[in-house]
Amino acid sequence: MTVKQNTEKSQSIGALFAKYVSQNILGMLGISTYIIADTFFISVAEGSNGITALNLVLPLYSLIFAIGSMIAIGSATQFKIDRARNSEQADDYFSNAIFFACIFGAVFILMGLTVPDKLLQLLGGDAEIISVGTSYTRIFLLFGPIFMINYIVNAFVRNDNDPSTAMAATFISSIFNIIFDYILMFPLKMGMACSAPVTSRAPTVGVVTGRKHFILGTNTLSFQWIMPSWKRLIHACRLGVSAFTGEISSGVTTMIFNYLILRLVGNVGVAAYGIVANTSIVATSIFNGISQGSQPLFSDFYGHDDRASVRQLLQISVITSFVAALLIILLTNLIPEPIVNLFNSEGNAEMASYAVTGVRLYFIGYIFAGFNIVGTGILSATENAFWAFITSTLRGFVAIIVSAVILSLLFGMNGVWLSFAAAECITALVMFQAVKTYWKL
Repeated sequence: MTVKQNTEKSQSIGALFAKYVSQNILGMLGISTYIIADTFFISVAEGSNGITALNLVLPLYSLIFAIGSMIAIGSATQFKIDRARNSEQADDYFSNAIFFACIFGAVFILMGLTVPDKLLQLLGGDAEIISVGTSYTRIFLLFGPIFMINYIVNAFVRNDNDPSTAMAATFISSIFNIIFDYILMFPLKMGMACSAPVTSRAPTVGVVTGRKHFILGTNTLSFQWIMPSWKRLIHACRLGVSAFTGEISSGVTTMIFNYLILRLVGNVGVAAYGIVANTSIVATSIFNGISQGSQPLFSDFYGHDDRASVRQLLQISVITSFVAALLIILLTNLIPEPIVNLFNSEGNAEMASYAVTGVRLYFIGYIFAGFNIVGTGILSATENAFWAFITSTLRGFVAIIVSAVILSLLFGMNGVWLSFAAAECITALVMFQAVKTYWKL
């Protein structure tokens, strides 16, 4: 290949990366924006108790999103790889994913109907918090299957070469959530419980918007009434493990942090962590946007056995995540007070003090987390399920639990905040070896 051809190919890969990743980042930011708006509205309507209740149920949200994203990303990735290899079974992954989203979603419906208050109590809520958060918890659990199906439709639309529709679906559903949350919670004064049905209906709007792809001439997907296959699901989910861990790790982190903070400083500390955790969703969404946006390209190049393009795309992804991490750390260290004050409608000085320190210390971890999120996505997109499992499990469970427990004992609340950076640093060392060994960089 000539120098000119190499240059043109490089520019082509860069343009594809910019198209897919920029649109996916916008979509992910749309999701994080409505979560931030939800938190802000609840903080104004219910005060610190509302934020505490919301933070205690975040692990349940994370579990629903984790299962949905594992099925969606894994199935869509395998679809893309098999399509590149001209496999006749590629199209079956979409229908199979929808069937299993309904099966697993039924479990969350059952929990929402029977034990929402018990779940809040199990997650650390006292009588006051349970009173505030039970209705909210019940309603969003009832919509568990819709959350999962929205993930699946979005992932497959993006992998079927239509990132614009995937972004539009995410963005429109987010706008719907923000507008109706505001109307119901303030002009109609219906309180925190009303935000749950709005938040739960937002993915329905996303699915309806995503239907645009299925009526266009460029669509190659269709739903088929096939027998659900556990074998096909497991085969796909091994490639979705990084997506699962990326979502569930936030839930695990929240549970561990809530437990440790309740023992250290009580509900006010959990409210402070609620601000930090919900703000961090914006940062995480950027790296998820890079990871999920580049996934169809990685899978396509990998399916065509174009290793040179995969290596080039890997370098672009890592550099992009590093630059994004630096900007996020700079921003959160320059203006932590305005970020915290946005959610401190009661003017709680103690909570603000904890949260400002938390924002400054917690976000340092994104210098490593960005690389880890992008890295696990790359490993899964190229069928390197073993290293994806190792790194994602280390990041999502082992390192964060050990770091949080040890550092909280040594440094109290500052140790809790710093444990995120410590866990991500440990994971990054392993991730570097995994990526370096696999791609021989």
